[in-house]
Amino acid sequence: MTTAFTPPGPGSPTEAHLLLVEDDEVIRNTVRMALERYGFTVSTAGDGLTGLEIFRERQPDLLLLDVMLPELDGIGLCRRVREFSLAPILMMSARGDSLDVVSGLEAGADDYVVKPCESAVLVARIRSLLRRASFTPVVRAPRGGTPEAEDAAGPDTLAFGDLTIDTRGMEVRRAGEPLALTPTELRMLLEFAGSPGVVLERRTLLSRVWDHAWQGDTRVVDLHVQRLRAKIGAERIETVRGFGYKLRR
Repeated sequence: MTTAFTPPGPGSPTEAHLLLVEDDEVIRNTVRMALERYGFTVSTAGDGLTGLEIFRERQPDLLLLDVMLPELDGIGLCRRVREFSLAPILMMSARGDSLDVVSGLEAGADDYVVKPCESAVLVARIRSLLRRASFTPVVRAPRGGTPEAEDAAGPDTLAFGDLTIDTRGMEVRRAGEPLALTPTELRMLLEFAGSPGVVLERRTLLSRVWDHAWQGDTRVVDLHVQRLRAKIGAERIETVRGFGYKLRR
């Protein structure tokens, strides 16, 4: 059963505990030392199975893992972690290979970087994921909401058919049943819910949800929309070809 993610405690995101899973010892130690210089606490593992064991024991705030790992590869590790945790996952791909990227995001990763990656860029991505996991949203009431939706929803709840979003408690339900959304999926849903019926371009979603400059690749949005649809209903988010996506009222 997937458990809710508990965000890092008060203070800077650099107080977070990270788990780095990388089989190359030189790269593992180099990245660990770089992250520690930025103030992170870093645990490490050299293979996927050890990484899974350490994740279960220590419950880090974020998982940073390579795609190519012995024993259990990064894709498999990502899937196993998603069975019980919603903590942010950042994948590293040595080639930026299209199959690696797509497979990682489909398995439940929130973001990815291509190796070699400058320390400042890696830290920026990590901080972005940690902020996303602990953010307090300011959600505007949806424009043009129906009277029925307004009656069904309280002052802190948005309703779209059988889908309800409690913006104070950060809970999403479908037909009364709670949904386990990752921080990225939740933030994306809140962006859609703030502008129902309005087309949001992929670049807009990248800017608002991932909150960093993204160089060229918008597949991360498409794959997260795919994952979100699987949870809230495929018909709830409509594709507007050539533009982006919109939430059906």
